[in-house]
Amino acid sequence: MSMVQSYTSSITCKKRWRMALNAISFVKALLHVSNKAFKIRTPRLLRSFSYLAIDVEQDRLHTPHEKPFNVDPNLLSHMVRDKTLDSLTQFGGVKELASLLETDVKGGVSDNKDDLDHRKRVFGVNMFTKPPSKGFLSFVLESFKDTTIIILLACALLSLGFGIKQHGWKEGWYDGGSIILAVILVIVVSSVSNFNQSRQFQKLSAKSENIGVEVVRGGRRRSVSIFDVVVGDIAYLKIGDQVPADGVLLEGYSLKVDESSMTGESDHVHVNADTNPFLLSGTKISDGFAYMLVTSVGVNTAWGEMMGSVAREVNEETPLQVRLNKLTSAIGKVGLLVAALVLVVSMIRYFTGSTRDDFGNREFVGRKTKFDDVMNAVVGIVAAAVTIVVVAIPEGLPLAVTLTLAYSMKKMMRDNAMVRRISACETMGSATTICTDKTGTLTMNEMQVTEVWVGKEEIAEGAYLAPSLVQLLKEGIGLNTAGSVYQTQQTSPPEISGSPTEKALLSWAVVDLGMDIDVVKQHCEIIHVETFNSEKKRSGILMREKRGSNRIVTHWKGAAEMILGMCSSYYGRTGEIMIFNDEERVQIENIVKGMATKSLRCIAFAQKSSNGKVCEKLEETELTLLGILGLKDPCRPGVEAAVESCRNAGVKIKMITGDNVHTAKAIASECGILDPTEELDEDAVVEGFQFRNYSHEERMEKIDRIRVMARSSPFDKLLMVQCLKQKGNVVAVTGDGTNDAPALKEADIGLSMGIEGTDVAKESSDIVILDDNFSSVVTVIRWGRCVYRNIQKFIQFQLTVNVAALVINFVAAVSSGKVPLTAVQLLWVNLIMDTLGALALATEEPTDDLMKMAPVGRVEPLITRVMWRNLISQALYQVMVLLVLEFRGRSIFDVSEKVKNTIIFNSFVLCQVFNEFNAREMEKKNIFKGLGKNRLFIVIVSLTVGLQLVMVEFLKKFANTERLTWEQWGVCVTIGALSWPIGVLVKCIPVLRKK
Repeated sequence: MSMVQSYTSSITCKKRWRMALNAISFVKALLHVSNKAFKIRTPRLLRSFSYLAIDVEQDRLHTPHEKPFNVDPNLLSHMVRDKTLDSLTQFGGVKELASLLETDVKGGVSDNKDDLDHRKRVFGVNMFTKPPSKGFLSFVLESFKDTTIIILLACALLSLGFGIKQHGWKEGWYDGGSIILAVILVIVVSSVSNFNQSRQFQKLSAKSENIGVEVVRGGRRRSVSIFDVVVGDIAYLKIGDQVPADGVLLEGYSLKVDESSMTGESDHVHVNADTNPFLLSGTKISDGFAYMLVTSVGVNTAWGEMMGSVAREVNEETPLQVRLNKLTSAIGKVGLLVAALVLVVSMIRYFTGSTRDDFGNREFVGRKTKFDDVMNAVVGIVAAAVTIVVVAIPEGLPLAVTLTLAYSMKKMMRDNAMVRRISACETMGSATTICTDKTGTLTMNEMQVTEVWVGKEEIAEGAYLAPSLVQLLKEGIGLNTAGSVYQTQQTSPPEISGSPTEKALLSWAVVDLGMDIDVVKQHCEIIHVETFNSEKKRSGILMREKRGSNRIVTHWKGAAEMILGMCSSYYGRTGEIMIFNDEERVQIENIVKGMATKSLRCIAFAQKSSNGKVCEKLEETELTLLGILGLKDPCRPGVEAAVESCRNAGVKIKMITGDNVHTAKAIASECGILDPTEELDEDAVVEGFQFRNYSHEERMEKIDRIRVMARSSPFDKLLMVQCLKQKGNVVAVTGDGTNDAPALKEADIGLSMGIEGTDVAKESSDIVILDDNFSSVVTVIRWGRCVYRNIQKFIQFQLTVNVAALVINFVAAVSSGKVPLTAVQLLWVNLIMDTLGALALATEEPTDDLMKMAPVGRVEPLITRVMWRNLISQALYQVMVLLVLEFRGRSIFDVSEKVKNTIIFNSFVLCQVFNEFNAREMEKKNIFKGLGKNRLFIVIVSLTVGLQLVMVEFLKKFANTERLTWEQWGVCVTIGALSWPIGVLVKCIPVLRKK
């Protein structure tokens, strides 16, 4: 009777809503007509209509993409945000709220595109408005804040003013204007580079935020982008998932949520249907699983409101950039000291009359010298001193890091590795140890049941099993699962979703046992659920049979050795129950070991029936074993070669898995982590409990010899990472589960899995491996080493330029009072060497040789002895040659002072062009190997030479140069080219390496 009354009440309610909507539409139409009538300004007699037809759109409710929802979005938003249970009660509870949102509590919302779009229009999309990103002009303004740039511009403006006053507009702007143009060019280039880097990081950030969410739509579970979640969706959440939007609990078991991201409280909140059914967007599921009804999305959620007001800083400074900034600062101090000396000496020489102009006349002759000439000379001396500071400071070093990181991040994305924290790019090149999990990384994560044992018998496909045993197995598999089965049509295979293990078990039950999961669920009522726990390695349910006996049954599923320890009896294939004796227990334990040695994952099922009262806790003793299933997860193709590559590179691989020791050994041997032909060290394979029970001294002594750790807990994995770091290792960790988060955070580089990884694991990691493949981990190592190597190449190249320019200008200024390289010329060198040189050397791709080198580790200095050898030899050559040209150039070539200075400038630039080739290889004599693959390098070198040609031959007044003859160009090219044979000879000098 009550059901009829409820149904009648629902019909009456809907009729009232329809009447209210019609009334509103009618009033709106009348207002519209009256407004039109009263807007007529010309006074005239208004004729009343004989009738008025108003379309109130009675059928509007039946048009899916136009129908209104009988619920206020703001009320829903405040209900969840404030966790107001009274508001939910006013809606009539979760199921009535689902009805108002026109959501089927079993089948979810319709997967019709018009309906989904309509929900987005009414309730909003699941995105939050981000603060506007920094524009190009903001980067330009930042560049202008540089102290050196400000001083240079001040000198340039003074020079410009005095020059125009002395020589007029036509001739007087050259000196000051040239410096201003050069400074602007430097600012534009650095601003463009920083702007592009910022945009690149924003794109990567957007991709990392686009996570997959499982929702129920049209009666089936499917994965959609978090941005496509709509109000009314039923989202499936499991351990490690991020809650994609605000919502209320529809159905769930043992649900605990980490709300620290919202509240700051570290304690996990228990979510249940009675007292706290609310789930907040951005929080993480720490235990249990649930189906959630989405009530608010995007900016209407607390998380969306918070994130909309937070600007994310994408210009993260990496440890290497910090080291380089310190190096830059140290060199800058030397540059300042040299510049101060040059300034003092030049001033003294000028005011004592020791300097002469191009015609040999003294520049300063006391009071006879005009004030404007004095000021011009002083400004020129200050500009020269400031320019020495400019060329001394290797500003290109941080830029080189930025370029190489941005380039490598883009390339790594192509190679299935998404970098979340840019510091990981450089750190990965120093990795000495990788702690990897097994499932999904070393193996395919595509489980399939290959062996079935009932008692002591192996069951062949199609063999007879007692109906009672089959029914118990159906219950144990179909109910004690976080997966789902959706049957589209009777003729087509069912769609099975869930973890690979769940999918394999459900598939076997459907195909071999003929299980209909809907029938099983109809006949059984789940009373209590114990979700899978990485510590206990099992999950269980307590159920009541609805038909007949109302029997209460506990079902357990989990690792075979764990379940066996809970059993006192076992089923035979014909359904009889037999008591375990010691001999039979040993026999079944040997069966499990035999399966494990064939690298099978062993999952056991057990149950216990009772007709008594329902217990709140599941029975854990005196269970009866139903059967043991062996699941095969084959190794990924290419894993053995990847492991071998790591070993050749000096990187140790340690496998840490939750599987038993026999399965772990089998997989490790198959992957090449253990060599089956060699005699194993007794400490090579340990179990988690052994490792944690060692004393600290024992762990530190044995840690390097351990290659496999089986039956490990999250604490064991974390403990191993801590011990390895204490031993001086740079540790990389791979993981996909929530339980891996502590180890991922503790490691120097955390690598999470993009396909099977939980949101918590991804959030805790530095790099996401998009294809879950260990081979991609090796690719990340290659790129990490490439980044580090490219930066070292550029440091060697850049410091050669700085040392040579500093020494030449200092010696010339002190000895003659004038610098051969002018402010504009030094700015030009700084520009092409910093920016173009960085771009050329920072974009070298990784080679196979990188994986034959030992890892850098923590203690290796950034500038190695090899680099010092190459750097000093090239800088010494350049200084010697250019100083000879400075003091003897006019007599050698019989040219004017200006032509001599042009030859020095041209030779200096061409020395850097040729030395750029030397920098490609720090130890190998063949500097042209692989040059054809790096087209960008060839383009940049060609562009540098072309621009230098324009500077010398066509921009004479701007660059303060004179046109050179073919012979003089030939001399400059020869001077530059001699750096090649010098580089080869220097590489013959052996360098002692630190042990």
